[in-house]
Amino acid sequence: MVLSRIWSAFIIIAIAVASIKYFSSENYSQIFNDMVVGKGGDTIQISQKPFAQFSPDIQRSLKATPELEENHIHYKMDSLQNVNTYRVAATDGVIGTSETAVNICLKLIGIMALFMGFMSIAEKAGGINFLSRMIQPFFSKLFPDIPKNHPSFGHMMLNFSANLLGLDNAATPFGLKAMESLQTLNPDKDKASNAQIMFLCLHASGLTLIPVSIIAIRSSMGSVTPTDIFLPCMIATFCATLAAMTIVSIRQKINLFQPIVLAYVGGISAIIALLVIYLVQLSKDELDSFSKVMSNGIILLIFLAIVLGAVYKKINVFDAFIDGAKEGFTVCVKIIPYLVGMLIAISLLRTSGVFEVIIDGMKWIASASHLDTRFVDGLPTALIKPLSGSGARGMMVDTMKTFGADSFAGKLSAILQGSSDTTFYVIAVYFGSVGIRNTRYTVGSMLLADLVGVTVSVILAYLFFG
Repeated sequence: MVLSRIWSAFIIIAIAVASIKYFSSENYSQIFNDMVVGKGGDTIQISQKPFAQFSPDIQRSLKATPELEENHIHYKMDSLQNVNTYRVAATDGVIGTSETAVNICLKLIGIMALFMGFMSIAEKAGGINFLSRMIQPFFSKLFPDIPKNHPSFGHMMLNFSANLLGLDNAATPFGLKAMESLQTLNPDKDKASNAQIMFLCLHASGLTLIPVSIIAIRSSMGSVTPTDIFLPCMIATFCATLAAMTIVSIRQKINLFQPIVLAYVGGISAIIALLVIYLVQLSKDELDSFSKVMSNGIILLIFLAIVLGAVYKKINVFDAFIDGAKEGFTVCVKIIPYLVGMLIAISLLRTSGVFEVIIDGMKWIASASHLDTRFVDGLPTALIKPLSGSGARGMMVDTMKTFGADSFAGKLSAILQGSSDTTFYVIAVYFGSVGIRNTRYTVGSMLLADLVGVTVSVILAYLFFG
């Protein structure tokens, strides 16, 4: 019910804001067309007027530079003293976005078939049960409703490990398999169980060891020290994960001060701290090489261990792989309606200019409160990240283009990009895969953890980069 209300609110607010813009400014005469059939990145021509017809402020700005942007509207003066006015579409309209949602699922089929095929081998060879026994002492405290040595422990372990290594392609199949395992224990199939909520909130906190893609983008954008955001990203995402664990534990009355929980969390924290101490000494090329060797090497090692274990147990390896691959195909088809529904609501929010209104309002509040407003320029990435990973990545790149890769806003946007996961996308895909309709307090808990991540990111940006 909560997700249904949020989804409805997204659509109502988007259309309301678009209507206000349409009736209050000639610059948005095409906005309804953009929301339905517009293409992201397209230049939307508004008008061509003589220079003299513009306000004195715009005339002064155009005299200083022949091209400018003001309130998200672009002005460009030609040699004949005519000024072309245009906007750039933020994202595709709902029709294009619906096609994109289906394409995402189609592209996911191969990856899902690959990893779920190997997972099927691991299950039949006893590998998942082995992982479950390894992590069971810790997970049994966080997931008290799950029976001892249940295979879902192993699936969740694989998902969290893939996330930690930045292996998004592997994390999704492992996570969907974990959600399916947890659903077998769920007494109310339409309602999210406590275990499912805890798992999804921990997953969505996005704990990642090395933000390789962000470092690569910063390097391509001309950053002098592209790796300097590594440590703030690591701290921010770790804090978001601890926040998610704490928030859900409070709701589920789980005591986190149990010796076994403190020992595991403390041990993991110590290992991460030691690894960070080592990694911060590496150059960008060395860090990139280390990340590729570690992440890809671990995946191949897992594949090798699964196959060797299956051969030892005399499992029909190929047939087991095919069984799992078929299941991966079914899951991808099942999540299409949920993904289409969520992405079209997000598309309407972006094309209507809701985010522009929010950012302008936040900048006005910060300025009126006599605060340093530099952090506001990096916040668009944080606002879009819970809704769209690709949208947040595009916003991060746009911030770097506008202010510079090594600017405060550019560095903050990079930290924000690495501090959390795509909350609403995760909810749509993971709950959709098992048919959950009542998400209970999942959305609120995940957004609160996101808020912790954003707050910590802003604080760290000021601490590290002034």
